Amino acid sequence: MTDLLLLPGDGIGPEVTAQVRRVANRLANDLTIDERPFGGTSFDQLGTPLADETLTQAKAAKAVLMGAVGGPQWANAPRDKRPEAGLLGLRAGMGVFANLRPAICFQPLAGASTLKREVIEGLDLMIVRELTGGVYFGKPRGIEDLPGGGRRGVDTQVYTTAEIERIARVAFELARGRKNKVHSAEKSNVMETGLLWRQVVTDLHSREYADVELEHILADNAAMQLVKNPKQFDVMVTDNLFGDILSDEAAQLTGSLGMLPSAALGAPGTPGLYEPIHGSAPDIAGQGIANPLAAILSFEMALRWSLGRADLADKLYAAVGKALEKGARTPDLGGQLTTIEMADAVLTEL
Repeated sequence: MTDLLLLPGDGIGPEVTAQVRRVANRLANDLTIDERPFGGTSFDQLGTPLADETLTQAKAAKAVLMGAVGGPQWANAPRDKRPEAGLLGLRAGMGVFANLRPAICFQPLAGASTLKREVIEGLDLMIVRELTGGVYFGKPRGIEDLPGGGRRGVDTQVYTTAEIERIARVAFELARGRKNKVHSAEKSNVMETGLLWRQVVTDLHSREYADVELEHILADNAAMQLVKNPKQFDVMVTDNLFGDILSDEAAQLTGSLGMLPSAALGAPGTPGLYEPIHGSAPDIAGQGIANPLAAILSFEMALRWSLGRADLADKLYAAVGKALEKGARTPDLGGQLTTIEMADAVLTEL
């Protein structure tokens, strides 16, 4: 069995994923690591963004770590052949429904945020995003011609009790190991799915998690509060669309999207999917200046959640912190280090 399957993907994905391999070889050289094309690169090579063999191998691995997908060169590909379709297919095929997106402000980077230091310093927030339901997967969907001219686009937001309960359960369990507080974000004031979401979360809380503090918040207010007072939050659970937006906002609070990892988890015993949330960044691809820390910290999450090596995860997290304390910075953080040099700084601390 492969321990770690790497899917470098597109843009800066191969650059940052290569640094993950270097760190893994230094920190845990007993891991078996394999690699497969994915996203636009896979489309160019194999005619599909997610080959059947890749999905089969992903489901058989202990953990999967991807770089990023997408780029302007695939903008005109059929929708089902675009890199993003491969990512959605991978998530659905692996059954990873719980996306964990931490937003942590490392002490040396408190001044890198666009927010005032006193607002951001000490931030440690976990957004739990439902990943395989909602408007990204709902049917019907599509664009149709109207009889009188013009066109109509349709996307359908759909959630079931079971889908909401399982993601809320993840959030409540995480909160018990943190500060014991969950904010549930939705739009129950204008959306039927939001109303169902609030009802199901409330019912689950009263039945099984009354010891955890629960606060409901409208998603638009959550967006405002993340900028106004982000440290009021500990765990925030929300749906696929709002989670996509709110987690990117929370990530930028820390100073750079290049710092934030993520994990996507499914049922116990199934492999997790790990990825930096910065995207393929085609504007800097090939320049060797991408920040590899989000990918390296995604590997840290893989060690902790899927590979059973929390001891090594602790060492890696500490090494990243020490490298930053000593001034290691890529251009996105106001420094001059290359992608390789930033990884070198972490390897030095290991």
